Amino acid sequence: MPFPVEAYEAEITQIVEDVFLTMLRSGVEAGGADWEPPAGAITAAVYFAGSWRGAVIIEASEELACQWTSQLMTIPVPDTITDDVRDTMGELVNMIAGNLKSVVPPGVAISIPSVVQGRQYSMRLCGGNLVNRQPFLCIGGPFWVTFVEVVER
Repeated sequence: MPFPVEAYEAEITQIVEDVFLTMLRSGVEAGGADWEPPAGAITAAVYFAGSWRGAVIIEASEELACQWTSQLMTIPVPDTITDDVRDTMGELVNMIAGNLKSVVPPGVAISIPSVVQGRQYSMRLCGGNLVNRQPFLCIGGPFWVTFVEVVER
């Protein structure tokens, strides 16, 4: 079933802003840097399946992910990527995806989050079509939220 994600850009933006305010007690705003994967990136994704298929992906620098972990868990900022950092990225994308379920067509389920880290990786959703990639800014720098739709061939 086609889903006009572009028509819901304002709702997607509001969901991301609300999740960050609730989870990290930190404001974010849409806009900012053009998409460019950071040298040390960490990426988290949740997949949608059912009457509509796709994914929501959040990408950030390792430093920013460590900062978010400190805010979420009220711990010192980790020096490197740890299980806590991966859990934080998974939790943030899971909260965004869970809230997006109210926007996508009914009958859609979400997966558990997956997290990828490192300097040399590529991530591809087979049959995926980039629908919406939004930059956001927070105190620690830019990050990106991407919405991908699986197109039936």
